Amino acid sequence: MTTFDRAEADISGARVAAALAGAAASPYWLDDPGRPDALPPLRGNHTADLAVVGGGYTGLWTALLAKERDPKRKVVLFEGKRLGWAASGRNGGFCEASLTHGETNGKDRLPHEYPKLHKLGLENLREIGETVRRYGMDCDYEETGVLNVATEPHQVTELEQAAAGDSGLEFLDRKALQEEVKSPLFLAANYEREGTAIVSPAKLVWELRRVVLALGVTIYENSPVRGLEADGADGGITVKTDEGSVYAQRVALGTNAFPALIKRDRFYTVPVYDYALMTNPLTDEQLDSIGWKRRQGITDLNNRFHYSRQVTDADGRTRILYGGYDAVYNYGGRIKKEYDQRDETFEKLAAHFIATYPQLEGLGFSHKWGGVIDTCTRFFSFFDTEHNGRVAHAAGFTGLGVGATRYAANVLLDLLSGEETERTRMDFVKKKPLPFPPEPFASFGAKVSLSEMARADRNEGKRGLWLKTMDAVGLGFDS
Repeated sequence: MTTFDRAEADISGARVAAALAGAAASPYWLDDPGRPDALPPLRGNHTADLAVVGGGYTGLWTALLAKERDPKRKVVLFEGKRLGWAASGRNGGFCEASLTHGETNGKDRLPHEYPKLHKLGLENLREIGETVRRYGMDCDYEETGVLNVATEPHQVTELEQAAAGDSGLEFLDRKALQEEVKSPLFLAANYEREGTAIVSPAKLVWELRRVVLALGVTIYENSPVRGLEADGADGGITVKTDEGSVYAQRVALGTNAFPALIKRDRFYTVPVYDYALMTNPLTDEQLDSIGWKRRQGITDLNNRFHYSRQVTDADGRTRILYGGYDAVYNYGGRIKKEYDQRDETFEKLAAHFIATYPQLEGLGFSHKWGGVIDTCTRFFSFFDTEHNGRVAHAAGFTGLGVGATRYAANVLLDLLSGEETERTRMDFVKKKPLPFPPEPFASFGAKVSLSEMARADRNEGKRGLWLKTMDAVGLGFDS
């Protein structure tokens, strides 16, 4: 059994139920009186230089960077519901430099390009911070770094070995780690000071909205795009909604887990549900009991990993976000509102939290929520173009899109320019992941892979034949 298996077995259902009692079934970030009112939907027929489809991070960064590149460019942005209602407003707020879902995955997939991608990712994160400061964006952006924590004895050796070969990592043994964050489950950690910031996800969306509107971008909310129609081989693209259309010279697509408007790209992604809890506010005494003075993000090393971070609410009080562990694929890749709530996962997370921070017993949770993210078989973004390069698409961020979407936005604009750039010459952009198999094979594979990942966690991280085979053919199921 793993440490968290034991937590589930040892902590009673009554304690878990008490912790979850009264938790609102909605994303904490969106439950904010500062949420802007919805902008009007598209009505009638219009024209633009650039149309952006998707009102999450990918679309908003694309609109912002497009206006910075050419302030005179007429840019319109479509969102099917409200800006940031999906993954961009529901995530944990970890803004990471990695463009490849971690070093190991990047080196495995693109070993010849990884050093350059690592550098470009750090530059991208630095530029995000500069953008936040330049526009005075009130989104709680903090460059805190991250603690990668061992919760199993075999992981301690892994951390020591990693730190020995990387000057950017500071190894903390159990004693040193307890001085940082007090938890009986934390055995050691690598403190990665650079490469991770934390941010309020929804506030970042709303601040990007504010900035792009000030730059002259037109945004249409509650305007789902139903299709694209090309005007000959070299003409524009008509973007169609229920109540109107925009005729644009170029179109950028950032629709994440939702069905791609370039239909062949639908085989490259599947929707996966992730879940999180937000605690009630901590008292000063409770916060002192866990330390955590430097407010780092925290993630553990398990295949089925957890992530946690501090959050300062509108009243200046500290809360803790705690999420991860389960990644749920539903048969047929279905996306339904009812999947946003999953009691089985919330109960697991609550038990794991109580075991991680027993000194906070009785704190309880104010919010519980889930949401869909897109994943692809290489676990980081891929790109495609259609209609002679007049339409460009990015997807596949696999949960690390808070920072990587800005880099993807630059790639989209490069592709739409028609000019080869340093970014578009890379295999990172040119190559695509393997497509997922059709049903019922997709559901069977996801179920077996998740089971084998749990088994690997119980076997000191050793991957069995199934996972090794999936890795070898490029269909590995990453954490």
